[in-house]
Amino acid sequence: MRKNTVAIIPARGGSKRIPKKNIKEFFGKPLIAYSIETALKSNLFEKVVVSTDDEEIAKISKQYGAEVPFLRPPELSDDFTGTVDVVNHTVEYLESQGESYEYICTIYATAPFLKKEYLIQGYDNLKSSDVINAFSSTTMPFPIQRTFKLNNEGRCEMFAPEHYMSRSQDLEEAYQDAGQFYFTNRTRQKESKNNIVFSDISIPVILPRYLVQDIDTLEDWKRAEFMYQALKQSGEI
Repeated sequence: MRKNTVAIIPARGGSKRIPKKNIKEFFGKPLIAYSIETALKSNLFEKVVVSTDDEEIAKISKQYGAEVPFLRPPELSDDFTGTVDVVNHTVEYLESQGESYEYICTIYATAPFLKKEYLIQGYDNLKSSDVINAFSSTTMPFPIQRTFKLNNEGRCEMFAPEHYMSRSQDLEEAYQDAGQFYFTNRTRQKESKNNIVFSDISIPVILPRYLVQDIDTLEDWKRAEFMYQALKQSGEI
């Protein structure tokens, strides 16, 4: 266990597209259980805290080893409240109880592919650098320079027409947020005027794409099930 380090898992109860998503059963366990268990197995954190507005989520989170020191207030539990506000509220609550943490790790409740080695890598990389954040990332599966959008007439329009004839291998690789975890150095965060995570205040922890899947819709959920089953059969998880 590392001192001065806490994991915070935001888990709102009012999911619309997938009802009760955070505690919906995923291969025999509530989805949030995977995030809690992996955080605990990493031995990185003094405590793993779940921030929720939902009694059932709170009960299940405690069963899997997390702490739920409060129920989140309604003004931080609507569809418009961002993760940053929820995490800041949790940190401020802990500080009001006399607890102080140098390293804060936000872990999403919908991350069944989270692996402890990447959490440890994120912590170690952040601690040995002068940046503010280290977060899970992965490569884009297709060159973003050759992507297109639909115009007002529903026809194709390239974002970067100058690359229509470019070979994929000649284009610069792009990365995206993997949506699993975000380590932050609390002291540096307070001292910085820059709060844009996707900038030079951050370093990525690059995950293979087969361990990355957002779970926002029922289609995402089905894809995650296929991926998890394949990874189990291969011994990857």
